[in-house]
Amino acid sequence: MDLSIIIVSYNTRDLTIDCLKSVFDSDTEYTYEVIVVDNASKDDSVPVIKEQFPQVRLIENHTNTGFAKANNQAMEIAKGRYVLLLNSDTIVQPDTLQTMLAYMEEHPTVGASGCKVILPDGSLDKACRRGFPTPSASFYYAFGFSKLFPENPRFNQYHLSYLDPNETYPVDCLVGAFMLLRQETIRQVGVLDETFFMYGEDVDWCYRIKQAGWEIHYHPATYIVHYKGASSRRKPMKIIYEFHRAMWVFHRKHFKQRYSWFTNMAVFSGIGLKFSLSVISNKLKPGTPATRTLDSRSETSNRQMEVKQ
Repeated sequence: MDLSIIIVSYNTRDLTIDCLKSVFDSDTEYTYEVIVVDNASKDDSVPVIKEQFPQVRLIENHTNTGFAKANNQAMEIAKGRYVLLLNSDTIVQPDTLQTMLAYMEEHPTVGASGCKVILPDGSLDKACRRGFPTPSASFYYAFGFSKLFPENPRFNQYHLSYLDPNETYPVDCLVGAFMLLRQETIRQVGVLDETFFMYGEDVDWCYRIKQAGWEIHYHPATYIVHYKGASSRRKPMKIIYEFHRAMWVFHRKHFKQRYSWFTNMAVFSGIGLKFSLSVISNKLKPGTPATRTLDSRSETSNRQMEVKQ
């Protein structure tokens, strides 16, 4: 088996069906399997997937295990030489699998790769090629320097807006919505860190991959469409908390020992300040807390939060 495609589903039946259709419409010479992990959906996702796609290897969780753990479950049974993490709210192009697998075959030093990811309006999903959130990169991003000087590499270490999105090059981070890895790489660095609730697990994985000596490449010779949910209504407070907690966890895990106490204090204080401002901004938004988004990881975490609260 060349490729194992892993899709985590939680109450995203229609999106998941569309995603699966796009996968099985792929034009590729490579062999692949599709593993769907359903996190106890209540929207008939399981029976519909079974009926329309009997060839899918379906893992039915009786509780919502979360994004990282669900992917890890699938990786335990994946047979492919390569593993692709694919969000349920994405559409791959007919050539996506062929193009990306061929690229990996031609570049044996690349441990993980990602294609171009575009949003429904045609704009680039900036998360598909990023730098690591170092203290300086985070500072320039959080305080708007990256927007003021979009062509300056110093101020755009995170979203890399100074680089041409239509060219191939090494990057630090990919996005979990589409991340293609070698099984060899996963065996060496391990699976996703389940400490991260819904944000940051992809960045953490990429950091460990590069630390192990593998290259990570952005290859925009093909693309996927990411129907990324972004509600303008209020979000559950737990989502805001977990978003900022992921920043804290990542810095503590990978950067704390590398920087002085002053820098660490500044980073943690900055995270706290940003969290406070986000809480205030969220309270000013109209409506009741949103409990549904198009993004499968948000779907997963929303449900977990409802259970925990």
